[in-house]
Amino acid sequence: MGKRVLVVDDEKLIVKGIRFSLEQDDMKVDCAYDGEEALAFARENEYDIILLDVMLPKHDGFEVCRQIREYSDVPIIMLTAKGDDMDKILGLEYGADDYITKPFNILEVKARIKAVMRRVNKKGRSGDNDRVIQKGSMKIDCESRRVFIGEKEVNLTAKEFDLLELLAMNPNKVYSRENLLNIVWGYEYPGDARTVDVHIRRLREKIELHPSDPKYVYTKWGVGYYFRG
Repeated sequence: MGKRVLVVDDEKLIVKGIRFSLEQDDMKVDCAYDGEEALAFARENEYDIILLDVMLPKHDGFEVCRQIREYSDVPIIMLTAKGDDMDKILGLEYGADDYITKPFNILEVKARIKAVMRRVNKKGRSGDNDRVIQKGSMKIDCESRRVFIGEKEVNLTAKEFDLLELLAMNPNKVYSRENLLNIVWGYEYPGDARTVDVHIRRLREKIELHPSDPKYVYTKWGVGYYFRG
């Protein structure tokens, strides 16, 4: 079965071009042109990835991303016409996995989508996926990609889970921001170390009782991050 993609942008020519190109790769594409429509599609369907424009009528892309993240970890790539770094970081704050700045080449969009799919498929084939990691009151189920604190499930984004899984499976090993960027996002990812900091902060807010005094994901000042074994 081809992958199912939701494309959200109020510029219909852009949507038409993306849809045509993705359908050439046997992907099933749904299209939405404002924030309300996007949320309705996302609630009613299961998608492999969502391409989400920042500037939308009714609800902007950040708000759409935030609401989707309340119940789903579907990979989200933000599309932004602005080159301002704060827009990109804000997108990550709301739970986006990646961003592409307009104007973009459709080949770049397809490459980013395929990179995400490769990571998902690789995890699906991994022999380590049957592992369950238990640390204190936290349980990480690598097969189902679910995290529990006590009896309560914690809803992590795909990238937040990838970071936690990598660190937890290699306890006490310190990873630099650059290493984490390369391993989790891939060598082709154009972002910088701030991307890692944003995701670590969001991860701590979800799994730590006191994010400023973490018990799971620690900072090695001047070096990077590690999981206390």
